[in-house]
Amino acid sequence: MTEVVAALAGVNLAAAVAILLVLAIRPAVRRTFGPEVAYRLWAIPPAAGLATLLPARVAEGPPPAPEASEPGLAAALLALWLAGAILAVLWLALLQVRFLRLARAGRTGPAVIGVIAPRLVMPCGDGAYSDEERALVRAHEREHIARGDPRANALLAAVQCLCWFNPLVHLAARFIRLDQELACDAAVIRRRGVAKAAYARALLKVQMSGVSLPLGARWLAHGAHPLELRIASLARSPRSDTMVGPILVTAALAASVVAAWACQPPVPERPSLVPQIVGGDRPMSVAIIRMAPVARP
Repeated sequence: MTEVVAALAGVNLAAAVAILLVLAIRPAVRRTFGPEVAYRLWAIPPAAGLATLLPARVAEGPPPAPEASEPGLAAALLALWLAGAILAVLWLALLQVRFLRLARAGRTGPAVIGVIAPRLVMPCGDGAYSDEERALVRAHEREHIARGDPRANALLAAVQCLCWFNPLVHLAARFIRLDQELACDAAVIRRRGVAKAAYARALLKVQMSGVSLPLGARWLAHGAHPLELRIASLARSPRSDTMVGPILVTAALAASVVAAWACQPPVPERPSLVPQIVGGDRPMSVAIIRMAPVARP
C-alpha cells in the first residue's frame, strides 16, 4: 500500500509540474504555430506522469538502511483516495444524466454525446440559425467526432476522477476543453473553407444552458473570455502546413518523459543471489558480493 500511495503521489507531482509548463507556453505556441499545435501540448502532462512509473535508475554502492513505514497511514490514505474517486465518478455520472435529460427535452445543444457511438444533439427551435449557420454548427460537431474528441474527453474525465485531489488537473481540464474547441474551429475553417464571418455569427447565436457535459463535446461559450478568444482566433490568418510545430511538440514530449524519469530517486542495487547451492545434506543460499581489489605491495 505504501508503494501505491508513493506512486500516486509521484505521478501527480510530475503531471502538476508539466501542467504549469503547458499553461505557461500554450498562448505563445497558439499564436506562433496555431491552435491545433497548442492543443497537442496537453499530451505532455500525462506522459510525464506515466514516466514516473517506469523502472528507476539503479544506485551503486551499499543499500541504504530500511526506513520505517506506517502501513496504517498508507491504508488510510489509499482508502480516502478510493472513496474520493468513487464520489467523483458518481458526480460526473449525475451531470451526464442531467445533460441527457435536457437533451431529450430539446433544451440544450449543440453537442456531441456518447463515447463508443457519438451522436449529434441540436437544440429544438433552431430557427434562429440560417441554413449556412446550421451547416456550420453540424460541421463543427462532426469535426469533433472525426478527431476523436469525445473519447479524449472521456479519458480526461477518468483522469479527473483518479486525480480528484489535484486542483491543477481540474484547472487543466478547463483549458484542455477550450484548446480543443479552438483546434476544432481552426480545422473546420481550414478543411471546409467556410466564411469566418458566418462562423463567428454561429458562435454568437449558440445558446448555452450552463449544464456540464463530462462525456462528449460541445461548443464552449461559458463567460465572455472563451467566446471572445474563439472569435479573435478566427480573425487570424490560417497558417500554412508546417512540420515545425509538431516537431517541437514531439521534442517537448520526449524531454518531459526523460526529465520525469530522471527525477526519480535511484533504487539500491540488489545483491545477486544463487539459490539453493547444495553442500552436504543442507541446501544453502549464497550472496555474491563484489569486493574492491586489494593493492599488493
